[in-house]
Amino acid sequence: MRLNSWFDPSWRKRMLLTLKSNKYKSNMVHMLLGISLQICLTKNSTLEPALTLYINPFGGSHSESWYIPVNENGFPDWQATKLDLPFECFNWTLTLGNKWKTFFETIHIYLRSRIKTQNAQGNDSAYYEPVEVTEPTRNLGYMKINSIQVFGYSMNFDPEAIRDLILQLDYPYTQGSQDTAMLQLLELRDRINRLSPPGQQRLDLFACLLRHRLKLTPSDVVRIETSLQAFGSRMPNSMDYETTKLCS
Repeated sequence: MRLNSWFDPSWRKRMLLTLKSNKYKSNMVHMLLGISLQICLTKNSTLEPALTLYINPFGGSHSESWYIPVNENGFPDWQATKLDLPFECFNWTLTLGNKWKTFFETIHIYLRSRIKTQNAQGNDSAYYEPVEVTEPTRNLGYMKINSIQVFGYSMNFDPEAIRDLILQLDYPYTQGSQDTAMLQLLELRDRINRLSPPGQQRLDLFACLLRHRLKLTPSDVVRIETSLQAFGSRMPNSMDYETTKLCS
């Protein structure tokens, strides 16, 4: 689907919103604080948008993106605000704020429709999936996305500084510099993975950074993370550090 184009939303549609920082500006990473979409429906439509978002933190394939758990485990929900426009238009806004902010480079926006009806008591709304309608007279309406706004900020990123720390794991400059490099990489890993979505285990966003921003091979990423895990386990008051793999 494309911006400002009407379409039949009976089936799921996808729109990609990508910041090409990995290709054009490798010295920047981006933080997502919220997203807002202006979605319009034709008059008297009974359809309502059902949005699903997936995030690529540092680039990579679609399989290396994670699902935003809207309205799950305390995560924020979409807020719809009606606009004064000729069609049935709403601003659909998802506000993450500092509590749920996260890294992003590509946002995969999936849009389906659901049919809104009043229940038997008339005091609540019920939703169900639309069936495929082949007769034009039974069309349930059309939908379009007028605009998308992403809220957040960009930060400077120095890949060479991280490469220098990784180099010291195998070739320390001085006695003790290897431990210093390990400590700095552990802190970096923890700070990055802390911004993964809520769940039983954190996602390993740090591995995604190594894989797609530093262009390390999968075997190098495994070697680095194994070294960090071993070093961290020897520290006082160490705890098991487990994450879920996201990037290959």
